[in-house]
Amino acid sequence: MNNVNKYTRQFFDAPATAMNWTKKSYIDHAPQWCSVDLRDGNQALIIPMSLGEKLEFFKKLVEIGFKEIEIGFPAASETEYDFCRTLIEQDLIPDDVAIQVLTQSREHIIEKTFEALKGCKNAIVHLYNSTSLAQREQVFRKNKDEIMEIAVTGAKLCKEYREKYEGNFRFEYSPESFTGTEPEYALEVCNAVLDVWQPAPDDKVIINLPVTVQLSMPHVYANQVEYMCENLRYRENVIVSLHPHNDRGCAVADTEMGLLAGADRVEGTLFGNGERTGNVDIIVLAMNMYSQGIDPQLDFSDIPSLSELYTRVTRMNVYERQPYSGQLVFAAFSGSHQDAIAKGMKWREEGHSKYWTVPYLPIDPADVGREYSADVIRINSQSGKGGIGYILETRFGYDLPKKMRESVGYLVKGISDHNHKELLPDEVYSIFKNNYVDIVSPINIINTHFVQRGGIEASVTFDYHGRRVTAANTGNGRLDAVSNAIRSYTGADYNINTYNEHALEVGSASKAVSYVEIVDANGMSYWGAGIDNDIITSSIKALVSAVNNMLSVREK
Repeated sequence: MNNVNKYTRQFFDAPATAMNWTKKSYIDHAPQWCSVDLRDGNQALIIPMSLGEKLEFFKKLVEIGFKEIEIGFPAASETEYDFCRTLIEQDLIPDDVAIQVLTQSREHIIEKTFEALKGCKNAIVHLYNSTSLAQREQVFRKNKDEIMEIAVTGAKLCKEYREKYEGNFRFEYSPESFTGTEPEYALEVCNAVLDVWQPAPDDKVIINLPVTVQLSMPHVYANQVEYMCENLRYRENVIVSLHPHNDRGCAVADTEMGLLAGADRVEGTLFGNGERTGNVDIIVLAMNMYSQGIDPQLDFSDIPSLSELYTRVTRMNVYERQPYSGQLVFAAFSGSHQDAIAKGMKWREEGHSKYWTVPYLPIDPADVGREYSADVIRINSQSGKGGIGYILETRFGYDLPKKMRESVGYLVKGISDHNHKELLPDEVYSIFKNNYVDIVSPINIINTHFVQRGGIEASVTFDYHGRRVTAANTGNGRLDAVSNAIRSYTGADYNINTYNEHALEVGSASKAVSYVEIVDANGMSYWGAGIDNDIITSSIKALVSAVNNMLSVREK
């Protein structure tokens, strides 16, 4: 690209640390979670949520299990102020949940913020000012001491107003654009704020380290976080929080590495909604922990309904390939993937492992409200016999013989390819039923009678090309006798090669299904299936279906 020379690295490496986070391979406990959907998420919307929509979203966040929810910027607009007052005055905030509000370091804004929070049982006042080199030079045109004074003045004002207003208030401070700030200076500012607030065991302070704009690779941020964790004053009474955005597509990696580096808390949004490229997706973070046996302390067991609410109130969409949440993230179209998943599910059903290890599925889709037949195995021209067989078995109860799965698979894939479309489970079943089950043309059995005379003699009455005829013959069993009777009349030359049967457990437990494969004189294979309450009748229907398929091909 032509303009690369106008760019340079804008981040600052942290002073040397022990880099202990690199010695850890996983996060072993859930952090404190704070949803910022109603603030960061809301301000990123083309049409911000109405009061009613924010209330509905708030209730859902509580239901999921969030104990801290940033609800907005009460001094910024009437809607934000009214929302805060509605939550407090209508007693909509559970006793174990704290609302969080954002404020700039300006007295009239801080005063309005505490006015909005008056009487709140649990609130976090989140003070921020930007500390980055770019903001200091270009936006504020102030030096380091002047920027620090903004932070310290805001901290003092927050402390003063806390004494004036009824309510239970905790404090949070963010050096906004932390990732573009020299780490030593960010530490100096944060420690100055902490000196004002004097955190204690019963009055802990949150120091939030936002990735306001991603400027570096995730390990650089982890080093910055570790440096802050090792050098913040009052560390035992400080909760170190992360707030990554996603400009470089690394928000999840930033957060996970930041937690390894010593952070205690995460601010993020559902589905990663936020300004520009978004905030870190808390669903992904939580489910990543869940997939490794760590309880995230949040309930995402019904992602489809959560997606519906989110789409409705934000007018945003959930990307189909969004990890864990997208409609297609568990979908397997590839034949080899479908076969592996089907076999893995069978392995699990047989009790080989108490742990979830199914190939291509990092978690059990049912744990987040997905259905196997609708969401996992998806059928198109790339699908294989395993996936198509899996749909017919799990959704409709047909356990096709292995060779028959090949025949059905090729037919279904061909139809999908010809129509250039995905086939839904009901469409797959319809193709199977119309082409293999109880086929009655050109031969349609009317009735059959059997007599035991050494072997079995069958007298078969059937319609054949518009004529009703009766044919009789013997065989070493009832199906063989019927087959010989049909062959003797029609002149069809074939042998029965495969016969299987089982109870049809989906839809009706009283019915049986039979599968018959015949092979003609040229070695060509034809399949049929039959369903009936009587197993003999179902086997005859399967035989006739196979013969009809053979005769139809010849007549064409």
